[in-house]
Amino acid sequence: MIVKNEKSTITYDYTGTYALVTGATKGIGRDIALSFAKAGSTVGVTGRNNKELISLVKEISDFGGCSVPYAADLSNAESCLEMAEFFSGTFPSIDILVNNAGLSFPELLVDIDWHHWDTTMQVNLRAPALIAKVLAPGMIKHRKGVIINISSNACLAGIAEHTAYCASKFGLEGLTKVMAVELGPHNIRVNSIAPTIVLTPMGEQVWGDAEKADPIKEKIPLGRFVYPHEVTSVVLFLASEGASMIHGETIIIDGGVHAKLY
Repeated sequence: MIVKNEKSTITYDYTGTYALVTGATKGIGRDIALSFAKAGSTVGVTGRNNKELISLVKEISDFGGCSVPYAADLSNAESCLEMAEFFSGTFPSIDILVNNAGLSFPELLVDIDWHHWDTTMQVNLRAPALIAKVLAPGMIKHRKGVIINISSNACLAGIAEHTAYCASKFGLEGLTKVMAVELGPHNIRVNSIAPTIVLTPMGEQVWGDAEKADPIKEKIPLGRFVYPHEVTSVVLFLASEGASMIHGETIIIDGGVHAKLY
């Protein structure tokens, strides 16, 4: 069944499915969680801020959707594992896992704060691995599941002042490939999505200055940044049967940046 939504031409009917979205309280994650809920999925939502989680759950409830919140700090391994175990025990199955949570501390290599380095690796790279470690056995048991890792075009090339972030996203690409190799035989599909700058509220705050943004846009053949719903549309597709043979891939959403040599 195909249903319309206000931002894209089509979306999908996920009635009867159970999805888990990390980093669900803001930006891309919030848009993904809302979209799965609107499409009929029961959505597990997690983030650090309990107040923002309550706001998200209310928004989903207001349009008749169903969600289950769990506050967790994914930089903490125990908190990460406890969250995954909670949803593993609460839902009959996890049909869709979207590892969206991520962060960055822009700083030059020579100025790296090791606390920032560790936190970036813990949230951007370790958390997706630990969550999959807990949830994959259930997917294997049911012989079905989709895992989508939200990466960045920082996984494709170096970006100044993003040493730890680039390293974490390059690592996430490697993790995605290993997940695909190990879980594919169990009918579990794994892919990643690599967008360029996304105009979340935070993105708009950082890149709203034309003097700063225009030089970057000039390198993008389509001449603009990405909107959250353009990432969500790809997530919804990758989770669907329409993507049943797309596995172990990185879907780049960058307006053609990597089509250019110079």
